[in-house]
Amino acid sequence: MTIKVMIVDDSAVVRQVMSQVLNEADDIEVYAVANDPLFAYPKMQKQWPDVIVLDIEMPRMDGITFLKKIMEERPTPVVICSSLAEEGADLSLAALASGAIDIVTKPQLGVKNFLEVADNDLRNIVRAAATANVEKKLLSNLALKDDLTSDATISKNYHNSDLASLAQTTDRVIGLGSSTGGTIALEKILTQLPSTCPGIVIVQHMPEKFTEAFANRLNSICEVEVLEASSGDRIIPGRALIAPGGKHIQVKRSGGQYIVIVSEGPAVNRHCPSVDVLFKSIATNVKQNATGVILTGMGNDGAQGLLAMKNSGSKTIAQDEASCIVFGMPKEAIKIGAAEHIVDLANIANTIKN
Repeated sequence: MTIKVMIVDDSAVVRQVMSQVLNEADDIEVYAVANDPLFAYPKMQKQWPDVIVLDIEMPRMDGITFLKKIMEERPTPVVICSSLAEEGADLSLAALASGAIDIVTKPQLGVKNFLEVADNDLRNIVRAAATANVEKKLLSNLALKDDLTSDATISKNYHNSDLASLAQTTDRVIGLGSSTGGTIALEKILTQLPSTCPGIVIVQHMPEKFTEAFANRLNSICEVEVLEASSGDRIIPGRALIAPGGKHIQVKRSGGQYIVIVSEGPAVNRHCPSVDVLFKSIATNVKQNATGVILTGMGNDGAQGLLAMKNSGSKTIAQDEASCIVFGMPKEAIKIGAAEHIVDLANIANTIKN
């Protein structure tokens, strides 16, 4: 089956190069382009796309307004592509909250060269979007909003100074790995965990500049403290560390403590950060005192790492198909016997705590 794609972007260069990149794939066809939503909409009425690649800032109607209109009328997989993405990460996170499936970034300069280098990533994101359950994502967003508004106040236990927590010991580590649809899954899990939960380390496939904004958003709504990780950060109860976009994260033992090491390196399973890199470090250095959780996403990143965790004595969990936006990563982990427990998203936090 050929994936029918519409590109809505006010840059003629982006429309041209992105069309060329996507049309080179046998299973993808860019059947229409438009320079803004008002030109796009009549074309969509004639033939509705399987996936829409959408810029955020455009004349006459901005991308987020158009995205909301699409989700109200006919929920459709949307991939956000914007030059604003790096400096306007909050806008892109708002797009994800409004129903977008994933984000690709384009630089201010050198768009053609950038898209040609990132061609496989772009195609894979479009393929993942085409398989995504958009209505499930919208329902998950609404459920999260209801959960958060029903809890008027959150008692937050900050760990702003490691010096104040030197007396603490961390005997357990939780590793979470996710990709497409993972922002919603992580929010669902982290908002259910108390400040007394074991330290958490997270890999979410996300472009550079986005992870800090994502961490800040989670930090504002969770009882646990959520930070973008830096090398040397301690893993302590009530703290969740998110790998920065474009860098790998590993868990290491430092005396009686666990810390994270953040480093640059080649992509593993096409991703940096990679879930496999995180999980394999936990298998080596934490072993039976760890829990690994693989969540929604396309591809197989994290499957071998989760298997290594299981073989080292760790507790291992995979999100079930029914609650995944994209079942690729959990499916691969389950297929190789890496997951001891297959759990609905709503129950993963309780499974972690027990």
